[in-house]
Amino acid sequence: MELQQMRYVLAVAETGSFTRAAERCLVVQSALSHQIARLERELGTKLFERTSRRVRLTPAGSAFLPEARQCVNAAERAAAGVAAALGEVRGRLAVGLISTVAAVDIPGALREFRRRYPAVRISLRVHASDELVELVRDGAIEVAFLGLPTDARPVGVESRELARDRLVAVVARDHPLAAEPAVDLRRLADEVFVDLPARTAGRAQTDQAFAAAGLTRDVAFEVTTAYLIARLVEQDLGVAMLPATWAPQLPGVTIVEVTDAPERIEHVIWSRAGSTPAATAFLDLLP
Repeated sequence: MELQQMRYVLAVAETGSFTRAAERCLVVQSALSHQIARLERELGTKLFERTSRRVRLTPAGSAFLPEARQCVNAAERAAAGVAAALGEVRGRLAVGLISTVAAVDIPGALREFRRRYPAVRISLRVHASDELVELVRDGAIEVAFLGLPTDARPVGVESRELARDRLVAVVARDHPLAAEPAVDLRRLADEVFVDLPARTAGRAQTDQAFAAAGLTRDVAFEVTTAYLIARLVEQDLGVAMLPATWAPQLPGVTIVEVTDAPERIEHVIWSRAGSTPAATAFLDLLP
């Protein structure tokens, strides 16, 4: 069993595609497929179910994945540790984030990091906060930025609070609420909402606030990214509640203060198993 084969398996599992995995690994698809097939023969079982439309892990693949990830991460940490001992930070840095990060200028931080450590390869992945915690815990990414309700904390990872924020209402420019200086949750409860998917941390902030006020609301659109939420709001398909420090960058909408708005806390998280030299260097750059 070769380390490169495990890298290929991880790439296919993470991208859900042999084609995208080959692009990520900078190899032709036939070579990647050949190596995975060779590994499957060695293991005596299939790791992936392949159809014309999708690729997904088999039960054996799901069992193999965390162990393969640990092996690859250990090898990369060893190589990066040797380089760090020689005075060079290199390797890879996988950063996860929610789409509404406001406490840190991510592009600015990456620009400075890249200037200092040009040998590090960087990847960015956008997920919901609960997914980011799991990915860091499993070692799939090294550092992540997330937002949680004030009564929640990241579990199973190291974390640091970055900032506290409140939510504001975001409405179309010609919406009746656009002329209001402020509204409360009771007034918003009469509106149709665009929001994040149910059971995500970003959605929980608003759901809990309405429930605590004894109110219900109609979420007609569930969307995975805040930018798409804003586009639907711009078309007057509903209203939304988004972080106050992030919302001002959105074009085509009006921001309305909410007098009893819920709050959130932004955190940066990293693995309890220890940071790679690249992750440590990136964390040191953060405010």
